[in-house]
Amino acid sequence: MKLTVWGAAQQVTGSMHLLEVNNYKILIDCGLDYENNVNLIENINFPFLPSEIDLVVLTHAHIDHSGNLPTLVRLGFEGQILCTPPTADLTQLLLADSVNIFLGKLKKKPFKRRSKKHHHDQQQQPLYLQKHVMDTTDRIVTIGFNKPFQIREDIEIQFIPTGHLLGAAAVHFKITEAGKTKTIAFTGDIGRKNYPVLINPENLPETDFLVTESTYGGRLHTATESIEETLIKVIKETCINQPGRLIIPAFSVGRTQSLVYTLNKIFSKNLLPPVPVFVDSPMAIMATDIYRKHHKYVNEDARSFYQKNGDEFEFANLSYVKELKESKEISNHFEPCIIISSAGMLEGGRIQDHLFYNIQNFYATILFIGYCAKNTLGYRLLRGDAVVRLRGRDLSVFATIKKTDQLSGHADQNGIMEYIKAIPKEGLKKIFLVHGEQESMLALQSALKDDGYEAVIPEKGMIFEL
Repeated sequence: MKLTVWGAAQQVTGSMHLLEVNNYKILIDCGLDYENNVNLIENINFPFLPSEIDLVVLTHAHIDHSGNLPTLVRLGFEGQILCTPPTADLTQLLLADSVNIFLGKLKKKPFKRRSKKHHHDQQQQPLYLQKHVMDTTDRIVTIGFNKPFQIREDIEIQFIPTGHLLGAAAVHFKITEAGKTKTIAFTGDIGRKNYPVLINPENLPETDFLVTESTYGGRLHTATESIEETLIKVIKETCINQPGRLIIPAFSVGRTQSLVYTLNKIFSKNLLPPVPVFVDSPMAIMATDIYRKHHKYVNEDARSFYQKNGDEFEFANLSYVKELKESKEISNHFEPCIIISSAGMLEGGRIQDHLFYNIQNFYATILFIGYCAKNTLGYRLLRGDAVVRLRGRDLSVFATIKKTDQLSGHADQNGIMEYIKAIPKEGLKKIFLVHGEQESMLALQSALKDDGYEAVIPEKGMIFEL
């Protein structure tokens, strides 16, 4: 058994790992690499022939894990893609949205006349098109949680829930080579316990080798109050004690659904007067329908709420905004309100319109509920920049800027350590740390070594004979 780490090596994005068993090649995840110094088109350069990959196993739908699948298919991959049912639907939604983003960026680029020699310049082409997304989704085969699936006589896999996103799973392999059985697991992204809507991460069975994410290595989440308490406090300050607007940038898939459910619980308990809530994101509407379709995969708290109160993603003072005309009309809603819109880092999407009209509003609050990468508009606001540039104009920041990490979908260092320690220690031979910034990986590696584990931080392209 041979493992090659081809992605998310000493960085967060681009998850992609190659497992070779008896000349059979399995790719675990195939994500887009969009680190700051990477041109998107470079994702076309696979370090192997896509046609030689026999199978892809997908841990969850987020683009840094699924986003390069259509490129793989376009360049010759002809095998199946295994994942859970919710992951299949969410992946199709996110990949289709990626195509729209690619095409939108091309439209914004100034036209440059090309010579015949450079007529097929890749820089002028999207990474893939909707046709390639459809070709990709046609290859998907779904498997439920905790159901051992025999790929071949010598390879068995099982999807174990990790929370993080609807349908997200760790994939556990049982490999037979030369009469001996070995096990290896890939965590994908590990979620948090008691997270709104999502089930808790489940323990892995006995595992010899573990490839784990390390996003929040060295960091701990806020534990002084619940997300409900935080939201109640901010809503009171912004929308009840004064006639203000609360604007929440949120990713359309996952974060928005958990936020809406939390607000539903707050208002259904009459903990606050019914402030109007607008979810301004067509993609969030489609993602919410997928959450409804796969309702059996939500956690017990959400299912119980549904039995007592009805749809956890609907309440009286909530409006979903689909059309652009309706979105623009929100700007004329002068009463206190809550606006949830994407994208979470403010790099495009309808959220920029709401920001443009409210960044100089003393009564507005911008509440960040997720991570903002460096060099994004969200990062600059959180850094405290007094002036930001929007629509070609420099605007002074008079709105209040707040942040909470209580809706972060990743386990913190304690959560990752707890997850790893639940695996029988006597059999765990080696841990590979991926999907994290170097500082986070080093902090997690140090903590693991202190507890007697062997943890390594692979470089891209490193090969391990297991």
